[in-house]
Order: sequence, then C-alpha cells, then structure tokens
Amino acid sequence: MREGVTGGEAGVRHVRKVRCYMAAERLLSEAKFLTVAEVAAVMRVSKMTVYRLVHAGHLPAIRVGRSFRVPEQAVHEYLRESFVGVESA
Repeated sequence: MREGVTGGEAGVRHVRKVRCYMAAERLLSEAKFLTVAEVAAVMRVSKMTVYRLVHAGHLPAIRVGRSFRVPEQAVHEYLRESFVGVESA
C-alpha cells in the first residue's frame, strides 16, 4: 500500500476503477461496428475515401487483424458535424 493512502481510500479507488471498467465494457458491448465497405455504402463514397478519413483521424476506427472497424455512432456523428445547410436568400 502506498504511503498516505488508507485502506478505505484504496478500496474506494478500486471500486471506482471497477465501475468505470464495467461501464466502458457495457458501452462497447452495445456498440455496433461497421466495415470500411459498410461505411462507404452509408456515406455513399468510395472505400478509399473512408480509409483516408480513418488515417487522417477524422473518423475513429479500431484495427481487427488487417482490417478496420468503425463505430456506427462515429459515422453518424461525422455526417452530422459535416452537414452543410443551404441558407435561402
């Protein structure tokens, strides 16, 4: 045990860490991941455009083997943020 940390404080810290881990695990289990081809179809762009967005950091992705998976929510957020409204004159 570290100096200055009582058993109670260390226990509370451990419980918080476990709760955070469980919450993150629950979010990941509910997340839906899309392949690059699926993202390209949703966005109506080429797969190369999706790869460019991933490599530029504009679209978050995880690597599974040699391929990428993109969280579906991230695609929707990217499209929402990129939307350009047309203002009438």
